[in-house]
Amino acid sequence: MSSAPSHPPQRPDSPTMRRTDAWPDPARPDAGMILASVWRVGTPQRQQAAVDAIVEAYADRPGPAGLLSYSVFPGTDGDTLRHYTLWRDEAAYHAFVADSRQQRVDHIDAAVPGIERLELIRYRLYQGRRAQPAPRPGALVTVRVQTEDETHARAWVDAVLAALDASDPAAGGIGGFFHVSTDGTQVLNYAEWSSVEAHAAALAAGGGSVGRGPLWDRVQRMAGVRLLGVDRFHLAATFEPDRSDLG
Repeated sequence: MSSAPSHPPQRPDSPTMRRTDAWPDPARPDAGMILASVWRVGTPQRQQAAVDAIVEAYADRPGPAGLLSYSVFPGTDGDTLRHYTLWRDEAAYHAFVADSRQQRVDHIDAAVPGIERLELIRYRLYQGRRAQPAPRPGALVTVRVQTEDETHARAWVDAVLAALDASDPAAGGIGGFFHVSTDGTQVLNYAEWSSVEAHAAALAAGGGSVGRGPLWDRVQRMAGVRLLGVDRFHLAATFEPDRSDLG
């Protein structure tokens, strides 16, 4: 008979993390580093079990100093979990790794063995925009591209934004935040939509993009850029420091 997984150690000198249903703000000015990762867990049941274990590891427990926001998004594929984390700076993340990250990982792995961790990428926000007034999103869509270097990454983002500016807004599109990895080789578009169905309809109307025309053709054919994937998610939980705990 297996024993229950142990909880990560509590640190009385750290801010308590509270679970909320708030969407993260990619553009918050105090975020010096953004970490994004993907786990493959296999089934919707294991997705939910992993979310439950993450809640146990973070909610109402002292959290890492410098962790501003941690959001978990189950994929509509029933297999993946996307993690989106805002940190004050890279030093705060390294302190977390040295102090208590492994205990939390062990707790989650004990509850859901066999998680495949696909990537952990450091990003900085390059450009972002959101409709005003902005409704609450109903879905997250991520568009990931591989680029030769940061020059190609920024040129691709600029081309997408130019195409968006020249197009009628897609029904259901709320916001898009374009991140460039710190090594310049990947772009992550963190796109907020009203629903998964609205995004699917926009892609169908645009023939694979959310718009049509020469500027969108340029985006699709740009040299030095390769599409890695387009994926859809729902928000499961966000963890933030309890502000009353911070003094």
